[in-house]
Amino acid sequence: MEILPFISTLLIALSAILVAIGWRFIIKGEKEQHKKTMVAAAISALLFLIIYVSRTIFIGNTSFGGPDNIKIYYTIFLVFHIILSMTGAIFGIVTLRLAFKGNFKKHKKIGPVTSIIWFFTAITGIMVYLFLYIIYEGGETTSMIRAILGY
Repeated sequence: MEILPFISTLLIALSAILVAIGWRFIIKGEKEQHKKTMVAAAISALLFLIIYVSRTIFIGNTSFGGPDNIKIYYTIFLVFHIILSMTGAIFGIVTLRLAFKGNFKKHKKIGPVTSIIWFFTAITGIMVYLFLYIIYEGGETTSMIRAILGY
């Protein structure tokens, strides 16, 4: 199951790339392509969430395995990422809901903000993956609270 973090990170990166492509479509006035691409981005993010939650429930989360002197900085960064991802998810749901209900005036206002939040969420998510599995060897896999707080 060590491949799951890599797959979920790829899904988040894919969702951000699709959001960027969707943004480009709407700038060019290609509304139908925009809609299809943004739905694909949402599905990619949803697949990430399913894998992440399943892994968290059934396996646990990997704690930071890097040096103790930077663990506090990683933890602060991780908390920032978690808050950003929750904010991005809420904005994403609201933005999609506005579009599907045909409220394009509000959708056009909130969409760019949602996209920017999602780009930062994806970037920080990829960085979390790099810190946990590439730059440093991952720590123990344990419950989410223990992994975040490091005890």
